[in-house]
Amino acid sequence: MRRKPAVAGQFYYSSAEKLKEQVEQYIVKGIKKQKAIGAVSPHAGLIYSGHVAGAVFSEIQFPETFVLLGPNHTGIGPQISIMEEGQWEIPTGFFTIDKVLAYKIYKNSSVIIKDNSAHMFEHSLEVQLPFIAYFSDKVKIVPISILMATAEECKILGEAIANAIKSAGYPVMIIASSDMSHYVPENVARKKDEKAINKILSLDPGGLYNTVLIEKISMCGYLPVTVMLYAAKALGAQSAKLVKYATSGEISGDYEQVVGYAGIIVR
Repeated sequence: MRRKPAVAGQFYYSSAEKLKEQVEQYIVKGIKKQKAIGAVSPHAGLIYSGHVAGAVFSEIQFPETFVLLGPNHTGIGPQISIMEEGQWEIPTGFFTIDKVLAYKIYKNSSVIIKDNSAHMFEHSLEVQLPFIAYFSDKVKIVPISILMATAEECKILGEAIANAIKSAGYPVMIIASSDMSHYVPENVARKKDEKAINKILSLDPGGLYNTVLIEKISMCGYLPVTVMLYAAKALGAQSAKLVKYATSGEISGDYEQVVGYAGIIVR
């Protein structure tokens, strides 16, 4: 099946021409692109978080396939769902699912279920696609949506993804889609987000999982990021870099109720 865009005209322009122009303003030109194992990229409306996502995608050498991990905001579908075949469409192109890699991930993991319903109206992965399309019209994707998971389930899924990537025989990168703190004052967001970001930069998936819960950080994609970190560690990751951090207050002017955005690359 071909998944139609769910949030075109809301999170980003629905016109192909306008969308390309919108994305282009967030791309960092002249920067050296390097291979990466994983990344964290935000998923708010492009007007708010596009400059953070753009900075991330500008720095990475594109693989043949992106494994896209995102939170399930809608509550539709199983706890962890993978869309194993088909295409995703946005105004500037469409992406084919890498069904071979998707099947390997599914087969390797006891916690994932084949399901399309969780993906139909979910925006967290779709909002990554305009940036990917700007650089490549050939890259494939594997979409995975996570509603809930224990730390152990995150580890199981992360290691299953890593094993599938090891056996793929071609370059694959993992993008974990997440915003940071939600609807808190600017100073609170920065303080709380720093704690979570430090765990990511330390390549500490268990530490991130526990810190988010203990510190009550409203980071919507902490499960996808935890999974990405487990996978990255299994793939030999050595370091992580904070590319950019920002809040919605810098755009809206409202510093009493902000959302935080972090762009991080894992190598």
